[in-house]
Amino acid sequence: LPAGLSQWFPALEVLDVSGTGLTEMGTELLSLPCLHTLLAKNNRLGGPGSLPKGLEQAPLARSLRVLNLSGNRFSEVPPALLQLRGLRSLSLGGNRLHSIPPDIQELHSLEFLYLGGNFIAAIPPELAKLPSLRYLVLCDNKIQSIPPQLAQLHSLRSLSLHNNLLTYLPREILNLVHLEELSLRGNPLVVRFVRDLTYNPPSLQELAGRTVKTRNVPYAPSDLPDSLVRYLSLASNCPNPKCGGVYFDSCVRQIKFVDFCGKYRLPLMHYLCSPECSSPFSSASQSSTSQSESDSEDEASVAAHRMQKVLLG
Repeated sequence: LPAGLSQWFPALEVLDVSGTGLTEMGTELLSLPCLHTLLAKNNRLGGPGSLPKGLEQAPLARSLRVLNLSGNRFSEVPPALLQLRGLRSLSLGGNRLHSIPPDIQELHSLEFLYLGGNFIAAIPPELAKLPSLRYLVLCDNKIQSIPPQLAQLHSLRSLSLHNNLLTYLPREILNLVHLEELSLRGNPLVVRFVRDLTYNPPSLQELAGRTVKTRNVPYAPSDLPDSLVRYLSLASNCPNPKCGGVYFDSCVRQIKFVDFCGKYRLPLMHYLCSPECSSPFSSASQSSTSQSESDSEDEASVAAHRMQKVLLG
């Protein structure tokens, strides 16, 4: 960046240095207290020293709202960016990212996150701790599964997951009550039900925990070690309405096909407490049958009025 930039334009609010071949941004950037939009797309940023030292302590850390670094050479999200607490829009598409740092959760004001066109294989559960996130773009990566915690993104309007390696979606995705657009084309979403026959029996601790929870055995923190109190708090309710059981670590994975918007059938992953609980959902293994369709009517009705657009192809 040119020397004296802050002296020439002390009230600069928008700076676009896209496509200029930049390999680093100098300290002049730190002296722009009014800058709220920085566009540096399609450059050669990403090596050591690409971003100025002290960025997180500069006035810029408080003023910046929009940052676009797409089309550069970052192999990881620079830690300094995770200190820009006022950031509302962050774009790092078309870089060389292999992961999303858990500290992404520190960007509490973030509304738009674009990470498409990278090499990301997994989504950290911490991403679900962004209360203001409305648009999440993770297309063109190598993502194989979606953590159920994403259902906590109650403000999410659009989720782009096309061109990944997804074979199923978590059932909890139905809890994204404001989701209007879900893009899934280019994923190997399963078209036939596949049952995972492996099932690890519950441990004695889990069997005891299940008994305590299902029979409502009263206990107080003073009655049990802290580790057991924490363990009991991790119980998950079995989604089978005819069961009423719970599980901790041992569960049966089952895929159930659900109608979305009256047109599409998506495979959603369910976690049941035991193999005996699979019978009420057994029709999911026959996705082409009318029984399967009626079996998913309840979830279909929930999903249809929430999802305005589902892009599968």
